[in-house]
Amino acid sequence: MSDDFYDVLGVSRDASEDEIKSAYRKKAAEYHPDVSDDPNAEEKFKQVKKAKEVLTDDQARQAYDQMGHERFEQAEKRGGFDGGPGAGAGGDPFGGVGGDSPFGDIFDQFFGGGNGRRSGARPGRDLQTRLRIDLEDAYHGVEKRMTVNRPEQCDECDGTGHPPDAESRTCSVCNGRGQRTTVQQTPLGRVQQTQTCRECEGTGTVYTASCSTCDGDGQVVNETTLTVDVPAGISDGQTLRLEREGAPSESGGPNGDLLVEIAVESHPDFERDGNDLVHRLAVSFPQVVFGDEVEVPTIDGAASFEIPSGTQSGERFRLQGKGMPRLQRRGQGDLYVYVQVVTPESMNEEQREALRAFAEAGGEEIDVSQGFFEKLKHSL
Repeated sequence: MSDDFYDVLGVSRDASEDEIKSAYRKKAAEYHPDVSDDPNAEEKFKQVKKAKEVLTDDQARQAYDQMGHERFEQAEKRGGFDGGPGAGAGGDPFGGVGGDSPFGDIFDQFFGGGNGRRSGARPGRDLQTRLRIDLEDAYHGVEKRMTVNRPEQCDECDGTGHPPDAESRTCSVCNGRGQRTTVQQTPLGRVQQTQTCRECEGTGTVYTASCSTCDGDGQVVNETTLTVDVPAGISDGQTLRLEREGAPSESGGPNGDLLVEIAVESHPDFERDGNDLVHRLAVSFPQVVFGDEVEVPTIDGAASFEIPSGTQSGERFRLQGKGMPRLQRRGQGDLYVYVQVVTPESMNEEQREALRAFAEAGGEEIDVSQGFFEKLKHSL
């Protein structure tokens, strides 16, 4: 038994509602479990009942014709029906879905409701833009104003694409359906293809004149200033969604969304690693030899930091809680300080003698031509 609802009832695709009901009564009598000897009678009875329910509902039938059997069934499994076959009270195989049609949910899902002549009240398309902020803004969170160019509904024609006094007529190409459906018989079975009518762009209606402001598009591009709330702890490349700030719908649905990609500028003092920050602290040779208390920058201001005696160049220290805030969570990351010993580019004679004496006290031979600090740098 074919899964296609028309084949299940044995009717053509242009069958009238009366023909469908008549075919259903015959099939229901044939497969009723109380009278049929067919071992699969109960399943077939449910199938013909479902086929009748779909094909005698104007909206559901249009959805079925446009999507085809497989996509229609997939939509049902994704939640197009409330509970599925047999879930409703009183044996209603379609779960008692609210509304005039038991298929209201699935029709709204794919066509956005409407009068059955349009392709549906789908939302407008999402738009994308980028907003640059500095690391301090990402640390504290910030409210930013940004200007974007985006399509908006044409005020002149209220988004219709034609003057109010333009004459209209039913599209002769699709006969007002908004779609053109072709059915071909192939060796693998019947193939159905449905496309939006190009002549009327899916509206089912054509007009004698177009709006001079938007050239019939129903939309114009305007410059708009928006406010974006950037949360503390946001990272480079993350995206904020501004609901209903995207392009308007072409079929009466809600606007799309505006997706704002955040670009965090590099910082001269810090590198970022997730919620942690990294700072490279330049110190002198005596500071790491004898130890010293220094200040290191943080985004909240300078913090005291103790360099222990004998610290090696490249050694890492952790300042807990001095990193970036954790996005939408409590607490902060850490600040990691890497100590880097800086070799002086020039020294006076007194400094040279002191270092020469230091090296000799340790039993090292000094090559004056190379320079002690150069040797020291290469050894670290």
